[in-house]
Amino acid sequence: MTIRTNTPNLLDNPPIPVQAKLAAAWTSFMFLVIYIDYFHLYQPGEIDEIRGGDIFVFDISGTLLTIFFAVIAIPTLMVMLSMTLPARVNRATNLVVASLYIPVCVFNAAGASWEWAFYYGLTIGVEVLILAFILRSAWTWPRTPAVPAGPATTDLRQDLRQ
Repeated sequence: MTIRTNTPNLLDNPPIPVQAKLAAAWTSFMFLVIYIDYFHLYQPGEIDEIRGGDIFVFDISGTLLTIFFAVIAIPTLMVMLSMTLPARVNRATNLVVASLYIPVCVFNAAGASWEWAFYYGLTIGVEVLILAFILRSAWTWPRTPAVPAGPATTDLRQDLRQ
C-alpha cells in the first residue's frame, strides 16, 4: 500500500535584475502616458479645440509638437537605456530622469476643471507611483562588495585558477 502525500509545487521566484525592473517600469509608464493622452480626447470639446489649432493654451506648431516629442522620447529611450547603460550611469540617469518627470506629470492637471479632478488625480497618482518605483529601484540598486586587494585575495585568485 502506498501513502500519498500532497506536497505543493513551489513556484520558482528567481531574482529579477534591476535593469529589467527599470525597463519594465518605464514601459508601463509609457503605456500609461499614451492611454491618458488618448482618453483625454474623450473630454467634451477637446477634439474641436485641437481642430481649432490649440492644445490647452498653446497654439499648435512645429515647435510645440517637437517639445511634445521630446517629452515622450525621453522615457521611451529610458526603456532601452535601463537595459544597456553600465550600472553606475544607469542608476544616476534613472534617478535624474524620474525625478524630473514627477513635475511634468503633475503639470498635466494644469487648467483642468473640478469636474475632471478625480480623473487627473488618479492618472497622475499612478504615474507618480511608477516613477516612485523607478526612484526606489535605482536608489536601492544592490552593490557588490569590493574585494580587498592583498595577500588573502591573491591566494583566493590562485585557488580559483587551479
